[in-house]
This record gives sequence, C-alpha cells and structure tokens, in this order.
Amino acid sequence: MPKTYDLIIRDVEMFDGMGSDPTHCDVGVEQDRISVIGTLENVTATTEISGAGKSLSPGFIDVHTHDDFAALAQPDMGFKSKGGVTTCIVGNCGYGAAPFAAAKTMLGKLTPEFDIEPYEGHAGYADAVEESRPGVNIGVLAGHGTFRLAAVGNDDRPPSDKEMTVMKSYMAEALDAGVLGLSSGLIYEPGKYAQTDELIELCGTMEGSGALYATHIRNEGSGLLDAVGEAITIGAKARVPVQISHHKAMGRENWGLVDHSLELIVASQGRGESVHADQYPYTAGSTSLRAIIDNGAFTSSESSGGFGLLGAQDVIVASCHRHPEYEGKSIAELSAEMSLSPRDTAIAVADSSPGTTAILHVMSEDDVQTVLRHPSTMIGSDGLPTLSGKPHPRLYNTFARVLGHYARDLGLMDMSTAIHRMCGFPAKKFGLTHRGVIEEGAFADLVLFDSKTLLDKGTIENPNHFPSGIDRVIVNGVTTVQNGQLVGSRAGRLLKRQT
Repeated sequence: MPKTYDLIIRDVEMFDGMGSDPTHCDVGVEQDRISVIGTLENVTATTEISGAGKSLSPGFIDVHTHDDFAALAQPDMGFKSKGGVTTCIVGNCGYGAAPFAAAKTMLGKLTPEFDIEPYEGHAGYADAVEESRPGVNIGVLAGHGTFRLAAVGNDDRPPSDKEMTVMKSYMAEALDAGVLGLSSGLIYEPGKYAQTDELIELCGTMEGSGALYATHIRNEGSGLLDAVGEAITIGAKARVPVQISHHKAMGRENWGLVDHSLELIVASQGRGESVHADQYPYTAGSTSLRAIIDNGAFTSSESSGGFGLLGAQDVIVASCHRHPEYEGKSIAELSAEMSLSPRDTAIAVADSSPGTTAILHVMSEDDVQTVLRHPSTMIGSDGLPTLSGKPHPRLYNTFARVLGHYARDLGLMDMSTAIHRMCGFPAKKFGLTHRGVIEEGAFADLVLFDSKTLLDKGTIENPNHFPSGIDRVIVNGVTTVQNGQLVGSRAGRLLKRQT
C-alpha cells in the first residue's frame, strides 16, 4: 500500500532557511509537520502541487510587528500572510499586550480603530489569540512601557521599590505565560523616563530563561552610538540576549553612523554576547505623530531629538482616523492649508485625531544597504496595521522587497542568505523551536514563490498593494494563501518560549 501524505510539493527549488544552497526535491507534509524531503516515488497525497519553476522556503518570520490587537480584531492577518509571513513577533517598542488597561492606552495610539475585549495578563492574551485562531503564528514580547504605565504612570521619575516589585510581578506572569522576552521603547512615553539601571534590574529577572531584551533604543539620531552602547550594556549586565530594533541612523547629519554602530555589535559578539538587530528595507520610517511632536519636531531648529533633524516636508500623514483627507499630505502642505506653523499644525492634527501615524523621510539608502548586508541583521517590518489609511508599504511588502529588490536585483546577498535572515536566523534568536527551517519534523510553515517575479508593489504614495510572485502560503500544514489570495483557512498558533 503506497504511503499517502496530506500534501506533497513536487520538483521544487527548496531553500532550507539555514543558509544552505538550494536543492531540487519533493517535500511531503503530514498534519502540521514536514514529514519527508527527497524524491518521493510511488507515494500519493491528498493534495499535490507542482513546484516546477518555483521556489519553496520556510514561512517568513516578522520579528518586529505591532500586530498585538490586529491578531484579535483582524484575525485573517491577510496583510501579513499574503506577503509570505507565517509568524509575527508582537509587543515591540515597549508596547506590550498586558496589563490590558495600559496596553489599550498605548496600543490605542498606534491602532485606534481596534476595539478589543478585556483579558487578564499575558496568559489572558495568549488565550485570546488561541481563541481568535489568527492566520499567522504569534510570538509575544512583554512591553516595558506598558508595565511602567501600569505601575508608575506617565511620571518622569524612577520607580519606587514597591513599583519596581509590581513591574517584576508583571514580568514573572509574562514569563510564566511563555513570552519570548521584554521590549522597550526608550524614545516613547513612558519608557523614555527609565534609566539604565531600571532596565538592567527588570531584564535581570529573565536571566537563564532564554528570553531576550529587544529595544527601540533611546536615540537613533546623533546619539545612536551611545544608545546602542546602552542596549549592549543592559544585556551584558542582565546576562540576557539583545535585539536592537530597526537598526538605522535618522537625519542627514547622522548618515554613516551605522558603520560605527555595527562595529559596536561586532565587538560585543566578540566578547561572547548575543547581540543582533533587525531592519526594514526602506529609507522612510513610520511612527505616531504624537511621538514625533513629543521629541521636539518642528521647532525653530527643526530638531526632533532621537529622530534627527526633521523638517515639515519630511513628515507625511499616513493614517488619520477622523480626518482621512489629511492622509498622504505632508505637515508642510497641511501647514499652508491651515495657516499655522508646522508644529501647531502637527499638534492640531494629532489632537483632532488621536492615534494619527506618520511617515518620516529621514534615512540614507547607503545606510539601509550597509545594515542589510551585515550578518548581524535579520528582517522585521515594523508595520503599523492601520489598514484603513495609507500605511507604510513595509506592512505588506518588506520580505518581498528584500528578496526581490535587494537580493535578486541588486545582489546585496544571495537568496539563501536573505531567506536565512528572515527564517532560520530569527527562529534561533527568538527560541522558536522547529520553526524557520525546512527539515523533517519541523512545523510546516512554508512559502511557495516565483523568485523571478517576486517583487514589492506598494509605494509610499500608493501603499495598499501586496507583492507579486507569492503563490501559496502554508501555516502549520494548512494552506492559507493560494494564488496570492486568502482561502479562508486560519491555522496560526500562539508560540511560547521553550524552557
């Protein structure tokens, strides 16, 4: 009796996610696992797919997302899965999912349109994710900013001993619930009020657990090197791995500093420390308009602190829930329309529509390529799921842009290396066992794509387009995207830290 599999992908160029050269083979899947890799003769499957002329890789792992509430409110997660993503790491930049009241306040600044039912702690969030059954897997970081808001409020002061005990209790609950680590956002309120010692003490509770410290560092402008140094110090003293979020230098006057921040990362690795970074492959960033204002933008010197020098023409409204007519316009354009100064214009827009997000044109293409080439860098979109507006195209297109534009077309790295950066490398760093690789026994998170036509389609001006060339996406053995379209199946899971 011939062996029967649930799925066989035949005669495909297979990238294993670990950086090896591709091989041509058949891949057989049973239930949620990759069962066999090789030449499969005299076997059948419930579903057989020809991979001729196509490439197969592990599903892409987006290590930097803000999809905490989207996984509950938009559980098909098509904005990620149609771009080949099968796992999202949420809770970045200090914006964690629990405690709920503080999370709703903070995440509401990024995604005000999502109305989420309350839950209790990170365990409650995990249950909510499992119940929603999203279209991608979800791994969770606890958020220092959320903890601090819940325990200390928005005060610019160190926590009292009692408040620190409360934050540690939140961290203990999060670790028990299986979070992958703790994130910080040291450019945002209230995280920016934390001193280094506070972060070392809180991160120290993760020592030996396998959990990591991911950080939106304190300054990505002129203070980049000191901020990277602080992140490395926190990891070294707390004895935990470090992930530097969206590595870049903001502001023309700071371009080129990434050469030196990369040297700091290499030096730390030379001391045996686990320090890496992630990056989105664009010269424009995106964040809440309120955060840009709070960091001093649009003053007479046009200084915006950790964002570098920033002019009104550099900031474009991306999503403005209550005033969609502002979307796509720069603060300079709106300033002329409103007959207000740029700063007063930005304040008026943010006040009239809390949660407004913006795109910032502040990075150098040379820097983007320098960071992307470096072996310390993995890939994270940092997309904000403001689906009704004009979100940064990185929300949909990050991984296709790396593979199609930077790897295939520009040759910054070969395809095997690029896929490793978005699959096996992040899976190992974040402790996602049996994910991010194609090997027998691994979970069947897979992307079938055409390496010749794979291309990002969205632009800053017209972002709401999915990439071309992605044929099929499989999550835990279940096809969720076929011919570039959602098929209605959702098979994502809550991924917990393996202890």
